[in-house]
Amino acid sequence: MKKVQLNPVGWMSQLSQIEVAQLQDTTNSALYGMFRNCCLAVLNSGVDEDDYEVLFAPYENFDIKLVRRERGVKIELVNPPEVAFVDGTLVTGVHEHIFAVLRDLLFMGNKYAFTHKSAPVDSVSITDMVFDMLRHAKALEGNDSLNTVVCWGGHSINLTEYKYTKEVGYQLGLREMNICTGCGPGAMKGPMKGATIGHAKQRYKAGRYIGISEPSIIAAEPPNAIVNELVIMPDIEKRLEAFVRLAHGIVIFPGGVGTAEELLYLLGILMNERNAQQPFPVILTGPAGSETYFEAIDEFIGATIGKEAQSKYQIIVDDPEEVARVMRTGLGRVKKYREAMGDAYSFNWSLKIEEDFQRPFIPTHQTMSGLALHHNQDNASLAIALRQAFSGIVAGNVKAEGIQHIKQHGPFKLTGDAKLMERVDTLLESFVSQQRMKLPGSAYTPCYTIEK
Repeated sequence: MKKVQLNPVGWMSQLSQIEVAQLQDTTNSALYGMFRNCCLAVLNSGVDEDDYEVLFAPYENFDIKLVRRERGVKIELVNPPEVAFVDGTLVTGVHEHIFAVLRDLLFMGNKYAFTHKSAPVDSVSITDMVFDMLRHAKALEGNDSLNTVVCWGGHSINLTEYKYTKEVGYQLGLREMNICTGCGPGAMKGPMKGATIGHAKQRYKAGRYIGISEPSIIAAEPPNAIVNELVIMPDIEKRLEAFVRLAHGIVIFPGGVGTAEELLYLLGILMNERNAQQPFPVILTGPAGSETYFEAIDEFIGATIGKEAQSKYQIIVDDPEEVARVMRTGLGRVKKYREAMGDAYSFNWSLKIEEDFQRPFIPTHQTMSGLALHHNQDNASLAIALRQAFSGIVAGNVKAEGIQHIKQHGPFKLTGDAKLMERVDTLLESFVSQQRMKLPGSAYTPCYTIEK
């Protein structure tokens, strides 16, 4: 039996005795099982696998314990994966990520009662919690330079697309922009990798590679090794809010249903009339050959939530330098707006996010079949319903609870207007045919059926 003890790093190295006691109290709670699984995912950083059962199967004997010390708390790993070690020593970045998991899931999870009904539910309290978690993670420190670009895109992309994400990251890095992604592989890793080279060439010492994840998806998308600031939000809705509040601009690469979910979430917010004057640069980009992908996405957006939504983004194909230049110009407008509004540079308080975008959507057969997938509503409400539908498909594809739900009860059923469901079906089929639902080489069985 292999045991490894880790000294605390970062903010977790300075805890009071009461805080240590509170942490130890969580070892018998539902949070602790979540904490164990997230740590195991972090320890498998770099492993190309998005099936949690395959990832976790070899490590049934893995355990993690909290060891109380006068100065705080240590972590003891029992039978950890060898892939996390170099010549017997745990990789430094993985060490840091483990304590980020401890901070976000146990300390903050206990503070905000993630697994209890007393967790924040109203809009103001949810935003305050997102702010507090980012503040504790020190993600807001250094974010007042107005240079944080959030990059979204698929974990399952081809080599040409991956190289393109690196080139875009490189051009952003040359212009001293920092990168924030969902922290996994593919389009979440490429921009960070490219930016490190751009930063190195400019001797830019403040390079930030922020990864924001959530417990139910981290096993499918373990943090890549370049992430130097890891934040784990309690659910997908808090994760998405953290992205848009932290971001000064967003670049979206080709992806699958998860990327479509993120885009719908963002557009639904930007369509709110209270956000009409707020500059928020959004660029959809990919390499030559991705034109048909973006045409399909653009057509879907126009046909479902309208031309106003289409006006909120710009499509640039096969031109990384232009992406970086347009983003730099957009950040200038963001700076002027924040100054005029008196809003913080580090956290976008003035962005209005309705509660329907903040409340956790739990995908079950009942909630999925009950989604209002029809045009007899305003476009923002339809964006919410479509976002939830795609979120449920993500859960059925890669999240442990979603996969188990599908195994027990069969595929989710999506019903709605015939024309709308035909468009949804066409878009999803394109993701399947392009192998954007699972990693290349993995057989994909749809976790949904479309009923018109």
